[in-house]
Amino acid sequence: MSQQAAAVEATELDGRHDFDFIFGRWRIANSKLQDPLAGEPTPWLEFEATSEAGPILGGRGNFDMITAPDFPGRGPFHGFGLRLFDPGTVLWRIWWASTFGGGQLDTPVVGRFREGEGRFECDDVLGGRALKVRFDWKDVTPSSARWEQSFSFDAGQSFETNWIMSLTRIE
Repeated sequence: MSQQAAAVEATELDGRHDFDFIFGRWRIANSKLQDPLAGEPTPWLEFEATSEAGPILGGRGNFDMITAPDFPGRGPFHGFGLRLFDPGTVLWRIWWASTFGGGQLDTPVVGRFREGEGRFECDDVLGGRALKVRFDWKDVTPSSARWEQSFSFDAGQSFETNWIMSLTRIE
């Protein structure tokens, strides 16, 4: 194998293409806990959304824009995800912002894909409470994927899922 071919293969395997599956348009079936900070079970909210995603920065990053015409009890919802790959650490950082987030980017979750599943975590504060945030990507195929958000209020000893997105490709 030539040195150039070896470099291309290493680039393909280092993780920078882990999110290439997300490029395009998606229909999203959402299930979200009404209040993940309540400390007691709250109802799950169900709503539909669409998403469009594409590459940026010559493939070192990507974005997605999510639109839900009717987020239950709150009206229209728009979200923006920004993912950037660091080839030095071979890690992704994912930022999130939404119309309900006061114009701020959330603290980025950091991680990578292993054996077809992605796990990304950070420490954050929400509603005055310290917590760990986890994003999991799983069941990724060319036409579908599943994303889950979980919170831990016990320093990562246990996580409770509070938002599930089931994605189905539109195009």
